[in-house]
Order: sequence, then C-alpha cells, then structure tokens
Amino acid sequence: MAKDQKTNVMRKLDGMKIQYQEHYYTDTGAVNGVEVARVLGENADRVFKTLVTVGKSGNHYVYLVPVSAELDLKKAASAVGEKAVSMIKSKELLGLTGYVHGGCSPIGMKKFFRTTIDVSAQNFDTIYFSGGKIGFQVQLSLEDLAKVIKFEFADLKTSSAK
Repeated sequence: MAKDQKTNVMRKLDGMKIQYQEHYYTDTGAVNGVEVARVLGENADRVFKTLVTVGKSGNHYVYLVPVSAELDLKKAASAVGEKAVSMIKSKELLGLTGYVHGGCSPIGMKKFFRTTIDVSAQNFDTIYFSGGKIGFQVQLSLEDLAKVIKFEFADLKTSSAK
C-alpha cells in the first residue's frame, strides 16, 4: 500500500527530475532511527535524522545527524554563529515545518531554514533521510540534495556518540 503513495518530498524530487530511491518501513514497527536503519539493512551512520532547533536570536535551524548519534547543541550553535540553540518542542514542529515528529524532512518545509549536515555524510555516496512522512525514507546523493536545498557541513555529533 505505501509503495503506491508519494510524499511531498518525493513529488518535489520528481518535479525537479532528481534521482532518488524511496524506501518504506510502514509495516515494520520501527519507531526510532536505529530501528529504521536496521529494517532498511543499512549502517545507522548512513541514515540521518532531521532536527529543528531555535537559536538565542529566535532564528530556526535544521540539522541532519546520523540516527546513531546525538546532536551536540554547542557544536550546532557554533556552526551557525549562535550563542546557543535548543531543540524546538514537538508540538511546535507541525506548525513551523509542516511535518510531524518522526517524519520531518529537510526538503519541503513550509519555510526554508538554514541547514547543516554532519560532516560524516561525506563518507557516503548517498544518504537516507525522512521522505516527509513516518514510514517513508528517501536516499540520494549530497550532490543531488544540493540541487534542492542549500546546506553546509559541520561536525555536529556529541563526542560520546558511536
């Protein structure tokens, strides 16, 4: 059933004629990123979660980090020139981005926010991230992602992360 559905992320990529692979895990019971990576048969370092923060300035920022890692808020703030950033509350996510917790994608948010991807993404030909709906992942190259959104790289993971 899910394979017949397209998310807004997929429609946007299709419209721009950007190559990607779609992956579904709707019927698997996977509830966190590491479980999603396992269901997809992928290294958890190659599957990224999309996190939305707010800085002391009131500006919002998007970060992509491997599902096996945690976002280091000090490194995240430093990467965007903020004194500090904090995670937004889950209840604010839908109104701000158009996405729900667990289905947030860096592509197709209501408004574009400055986006930073952990440098470890550069170790892979393609990365996985949310297709914009729980149960949907897209896989594409960083070169193709750069055709859709602007982003920069920084070291964003906590040092205790695997």
